[in-house]
Amino acid sequence: MQNCTFSFPTFSINATLPNFSYFSSTLCPSKLQIGLSLTCGYGSCKPLRRSRYGGSLVVHCVSNGENDDDGFYMRRCVQLARKAIGFTSPNPLVGCVIVKDGKVVGEGFHPKAGQPHAEVFALRDAGALAESATAYVSLEPCNHFGRTPPCTEALIEAKVKKVVVGMVDPNPIVASKGVDRLRDAGIEVAVGVEEGLCKSLNEAYIHRMVTGKPFVTLRYSLSVNGNLLNLLGNGVTDCGGYYSRLLQEYDAVILSSSVFSENLSLPTSQEVGANQPIRIIVHEDSSSSNQIPLGISEVTDKVIIFTDSKSASAPEVAQLGIETVALDRINLEAILDYCNSQGLCSVLLDIRGSFSELEELVKEGIKKNYINKFVTEILPLWNGCAEPDPLQRLKSLEKRVEVVNLQSKASGQSVVIEGNFKF
Repeated sequence: MQNCTFSFPTFSINATLPNFSYFSSTLCPSKLQIGLSLTCGYGSCKPLRRSRYGGSLVVHCVSNGENDDDGFYMRRCVQLARKAIGFTSPNPLVGCVIVKDGKVVGEGFHPKAGQPHAEVFALRDAGALAESATAYVSLEPCNHFGRTPPCTEALIEAKVKKVVVGMVDPNPIVASKGVDRLRDAGIEVAVGVEEGLCKSLNEAYIHRMVTGKPFVTLRYSLSVNGNLLNLLGNGVTDCGGYYSRLLQEYDAVILSSSVFSENLSLPTSQEVGANQPIRIIVHEDSSSSNQIPLGISEVTDKVIIFTDSKSASAPEVAQLGIETVALDRINLEAILDYCNSQGLCSVLLDIRGSFSELEELVKEGIKKNYINKFVTEILPLWNGCAEPDPLQRLKSLEKRVEVVNLQSKASGQSVVIEGNFKF
């Protein structure tokens, strides 16, 4: 199935058109006939919402592919799951849709760690209509008692006929046990529908389950002539800007201590109700003083300082409730191991302030395959290169890494490019 959007002049569609639920639309090349039948380039179409106003009509387009329905509803699961970005960690993002006789009768998503899972909310929404229905869920239902009861038992008790799973859960506690339990109960199970999309939804969760280390994304800014900038573009830190959304998505952000000496503010997401990431400050004590030079007068969110100072905890820092971790040598592996021990799934390595404090972490991350993704902001500036070029040592790295899933988008006046490293 596809969603298509058609523009039409102002008029009333008569009441014979069926009622339907809203789904976000995807544009497709189509010709629409208003009447008893609707047609488009994908096959037959049926309306999803009655409209009495001019504008766009969203319709449900059914092509001849046998599994198009499964893909359509799984994409809806992912759309629902994304509503909880920034709130579920260390749990994954999960969405669920209950369908009966070709109609959505229940929807739900996992809103926050510790709260009921997506299947429970969707089954509550469906009520008695869940019996003999098909449940679509983006991640394999759990089959163990944690902070919530097993979702497999909820599906079995609701007497669903079939469960369509986007991907198997890599968590060893689950790992196909949910699928096996449903099948043992006589429920038909299909696995791997829109698997790539479901995996991209939870790339950080999957990475931590498989490797035991958080998913790391490198973020930096460049001028249009390729020089490193200690800047963020206009609008990117506002609500809806790419940087604000990144901060909402990641559990922690690594920064140079110079963000304070250079009067840069602590990065804060402006998304409505966003959980703020833990700020990890890297401070290498290159002077004879053991004082940590942080110009912090007030801390409202968690801050952790990683330092190689022998006398790591200055009294004024401790009074602010800032945690200090002293290492013989600051390195990315130690920081990631600490993050993993705290249950953090994702870390943003943000190149702001002094690059020299973070350079070794970036080199280590590339050499040891710790950095999984990059986000590059290209600002509308032509900027002279500093001497020496701060990126020269990275440019001279002999390692060649393939980039996959390359994407670009606009945010404010900047262009943002992102991709995954394929090691």
